[in-house]
Amino acid sequence: MSTAPAPGTQPSGQMPPPLSRPKHEVTPLYGEEFAADPYAVYERLRKYGAVAPVEIAPGVGAMLVIDYRAALDLLHDPATWSKDSSIWLDSVPEDSAVMPMLRGRPNALFTDGETHARYRKVISDSFARLEPHTIRQMVREVADSLIASFAQDGEADLVGQFARVLPLLVFNRAFGLPDESSELLIQGIAGMFDSKTPEDAAAADAAYTRYITELTQLKQRERGQDLTSWLIDHPAQLSAEEVVHQIVVMLGASYEPLSNLIGNALSRMLVDDRYYGNLSGGALTARDALHDVLRNEPPMANYSAHYPRRDVYFHGVWMRAGQLVLVSYAAASTQSGRAAPGESTGAAGSGGGAHLAWAAGPHACPVQQPALLIATTAIERLTAWLSDIELSVPYGQLDWRPGPFQRGLVSLPARFSPVSPDTAGGTPWKRNSSGPSA
Repeated sequence: MSTAPAPGTQPSGQMPPPLSRPKHEVTPLYGEEFAADPYAVYERLRKYGAVAPVEIAPGVGAMLVIDYRAALDLLHDPATWSKDSSIWLDSVPEDSAVMPMLRGRPNALFTDGETHARYRKVISDSFARLEPHTIRQMVREVADSLIASFAQDGEADLVGQFARVLPLLVFNRAFGLPDESSELLIQGIAGMFDSKTPEDAAAADAAYTRYITELTQLKQRERGQDLTSWLIDHPAQLSAEEVVHQIVVMLGASYEPLSNLIGNALSRMLVDDRYYGNLSGGALTARDALHDVLRNEPPMANYSAHYPRRDVYFHGVWMRAGQLVLVSYAAASTQSGRAAPGESTGAAGSGGGAHLAWAAGPHACPVQQPALLIATTAIERLTAWLSDIELSVPYGQLDWRPGPFQRGLVSLPARFSPVSPDTAGGTPWKRNSSGPSA
């Protein structure tokens, strides 16, 4: 909740306006140090209280909410906090690498009130038309195809060859395009999160825009049983521009969290004795691993960009209207403790086991169940065929992708007993070595 200072207390000082550099220390949320151990950074930031000054790109500052209660107060208070970034954008270079993630668009992520509710309903209604059995079948087919490409090798990068590719192939199908169209999507959307220079960000944004433009133009001419067609034909009667921007948020807000969720869950499963050596027959399931990640290693660590509608005193800090404020799902969810990979989670984390990986309030993720279904099916399919997977390197040597928003691995090298399909891309599969057929 945003409140005035309590009687007898002194505000910590007026925040500088968005166009000026803060006079106090700021902590960068980018670079190798932060990527290697963000939780140590969050602990250092707690000296500031519920909200801490950070830098999300060179010269681009923000305030980061790291307290669980403060995060809930912000996320449930649309009267004080807006998603409109227009004032803040005036203070940021147009070519900043974070712009693709924060530039306002007419979609459910960057709007408020009735406009947001209208967009959100279109998204929710469209995903609701995707039957669970249809989702499951798409994931099984895509997973089998990907696994077939490396299963005979006995080793693979489970991030680069599986976790980061599968969601895009599934979404490409769900939006109504053939598999061969997915390469442009991969180039665009993956680049938006990993851009290190303004040039990288611009190239990724251009590829992403081209993919969505070609998709919507095709579906305007020829409808199908797919998300794009349902968006176009929804009773809300979105304009062509609005359709494009709903697809932008549906893909962007689904892909990065989902691919990291799958990769992070697999990494924890491979170092956890409770799954035993046989991932298809352990005491814990793929769904257990996913909930472990959501609570202890959220795939989107920091996001939910909000801006005060007016100067506000919030949990001990003055902030100016238009100031960029991000919510750290990772810091807030692990405020009361964090289970490291291989440790029992129990009720660790804030709120007796509650977490903020899906955000909260009116802008909470509207498609949590489809996302969990995709991730669960993908992991179950992988571990059913390759049940003796193990890491090729110690967990502590895994590299994490730098960046202020996501928490995802660069790669996940693993080894397993080689398995080959009877025919290319076919099933059932059989092991090259002795053992029962899958």
